[in-house]
Order: sequence, then structure tokens, then C-alpha cells
Amino acid sequence: MSTRAQIRFATRETGISFNEHPDAIHAQFYKHSDGYPEGLGLDIAESLLDSTKITNWEIESLDTNHCDLEFIYYIWQAPLKTTWISIFSVVPFGRDEDSECVFVGEPQKLIDKYKINTNDDG
Repeated sequence: MSTRAQIRFATRETGISFNEHPDAIHAQFYKHSDGYPEGLGLDIAESLLDSTKITNWEIESLDTNHCDLEFIYYIWQAPLKTTWISIFSVVPFGRDEDSECVFVGEPQKLIDKYKINTNDDG
């Protein structure tokens, strides 16, 4: 079973909350599989921190809507401001407004939360 996700890019603006869907986005991509935070979320965070390449994204029209998404990601950016990421868990066949925000933070915070600890202690 695929874990489908959309990745949307939004501008950081004063008064706009990271745990709500913004009114405007500037780009949108689709990922057919591995869209869960421990997969795609880590890929996005690591790419933002060290320019790791991300593969298998499809560019979409800003108006494209899917009824089978499981996650929506927002990458919030603005010049001279840090980048933040929001992750929303989507209600099956629901609208964006019906989704639940499950993560808000900077890339390192996402890695700290979702990366599996593989050292001897954990």
C-alpha cells in the first residue's frame, strides 16, 4: 500500500500560523509512496540541512486535489528567515480543513522526532 503525500511551498509571513493551511502556496509536488514522516519527512528535513537530493516527486498544478492523500507537508520559507515544516495527517476522503497538524518545527526538530535511533543505546 502506498502512502501518498503532497508537498506544498508557502511563504513565511507575520500572522500566519504554521499549524494551519495557508491561503496561498507557490509550488506543489506529489509523492506516490513513502509519504509518512519517517520517510518523506526525514528526506525533506535532511535535504534542507545538507542538500541531499530527493527523488520521485511529481510537479503538480496548484489546483490539483487528491482524495487519497495521507499527508500534506508545507515548507515555509522567506528570505533571511529559518525554514519551517508543517505536517498534516489527512482524514480519508476529507478536505484540507479536516486534517490534523501532527508536526510543526525546523528541519532538525523533525529529524530528532522521527529518525530511528540506531546506536548501541537505542
